[in-house]
Amino acid sequence: MKSTLLCWVIGLGAAVGCGGGTEGPRNGNEGFSGATVAGGSSSLAGTGGSAFVTAGIASVAGSTTAMAGTSLGGAGGTSVAPMPCGPDWKAGTPYGEGDIVKYQGGYYIAEHDNPGYDPLISTYFWEPYRCDDGGGSGSGGSGGSGGSGGSQPSSDSSFDDVVSEQLFNQLFPNRNQFYSYQGLVDATRIYPEFAGTGSLEQRKREAAAFLANVARETGELIYIDQIEQGEYCMPSDSCPCEPGKRYFGRGPIQISWNYNYCSASAALGIDLRRQPELVSQDATIAWETGLWFWMTQRGAGTMTPHTAITTDRGFGETIRSINGTIECQGNGSTEGVQARVSFFLDYAQRVGVEPGANQTC
Repeated sequence: MKSTLLCWVIGLGAAVGCGGGTEGPRNGNEGFSGATVAGGSSSLAGTGGSAFVTAGIASVAGSTTAMAGTSLGGAGGTSVAPMPCGPDWKAGTPYGEGDIVKYQGGYYIAEHDNPGYDPLISTYFWEPYRCDDGGGSGSGGSGGSGGSGGSQPSSDSSFDDVVSEQLFNQLFPNRNQFYSYQGLVDATRIYPEFAGTGSLEQRKREAAAFLANVARETGELIYIDQIEQGEYCMPSDSCPCEPGKRYFGRGPIQISWNYNYCSASAALGIDLRRQPELVSQDATIAWETGLWFWMTQRGAGTMTPHTAITTDRGFGETIRSINGTIECQGNGSTEGVQARVSFFLDYAQRVGVEPGANQTC
């Protein structure tokens, strides 16, 4: 998904408050608090977890509104009403579904009612929007594709063509057996573009980049649940926290916060709001949540990790999306970045690909 609690109004970036973080396997994109794993390369256990998978809630299941790519004109040149623009966003001002605001040079439309959350908190609350004043859409709109739906495998996996089970076992010799190779392969069938987009080099690089970030988040696939477990409940009429349930970091990307569980639920067709513990109980679901974030969420960055690798923007952009608020903004963990890069260089070599440029954020 911290130890500096950052919530995004959060998303791995503008704050509305939330928790603190020190680094380590993250709660979804935030840091953990201090436990070190095997020799200390990864500081684990998180307290916080703001961001992305923290705030990166998803544009799921095609919920994007009025974005580029929608045909507006109709046949025969029918005139189309201009797309409306909105006023500057104001912190603490309540916004309703459909409200449009201008923020940091781009426009955003409210997907759900919210009490004034930063437009970058998550695509659950705000989506980039294109209006007709030339301002363009909000940053990061090109990244996420929303969930591709359903937890039923819908396509062949490309991942197993790039990383064999033997190699996976070599990369993670001491892993928790919960994180099974077959569970990962099954999960990739929902997102066939993962490790299946671009050249063979790009496909290998994406597999190495994903596994490197996962290694950092979980102590090389040792931890399933966040060590320091909080409530991670942000009040929401559209995504209420289920009584008795907690939304701390779980799984390979340590998905955290109720709104992320709601977005992943919509994308994957699983009710994780009522049963967040499924991420800790079913290996395929756990891997699906990690791939959901990787493929559809931009976190504190301007693109999804998938887009960063397949457009050759570099491994550093994946760090920015997953834990940029902590590690890439000058207020956090050089050690965290170095650990991710170290895993990436190792894994890239083992899958047989050059790591490429822009390895840090």
